[in-house]
Amino acid sequence: MNLNKLMKQAQKMQEQMTKTQAELEKKTVEVNAGSGKVKVTANGAGDVIAIKIDREVVDPNDVEFLEEIILGAVKQAIEQGKALAQSEMSRITGGLGIPGLE
Repeated sequence: MNLNKLMKQAQKMQEQMTKTQAELEKKTVEVNAGSGKVKVTANGAGDVIAIKIDREVVDPNDVEFLEEIILGAVKQAIEQGKALAQSEMSRITGGLGIPGLE
């Protein structure tokens, strides 16, 4: 095994991962909840970047319902964003089984 070749491959993989992470921040996933009344958008880095709430779902007498819808949508959006990132990183690492990069 050529150590120099291995180091170059590792450096190239690191460069690809850095580029992909930057691209993931620009890719988005959108989750609709409450029959489309709540929309949460997250990016591939797992950050929530937007929440839209339809006025008709806002009921001052049932705030807990709205909180549950929003929380569920946020969790799902973050999960989908992370899944997108994992998929992209797996493509780069080629299934090497590197913890945290799979």
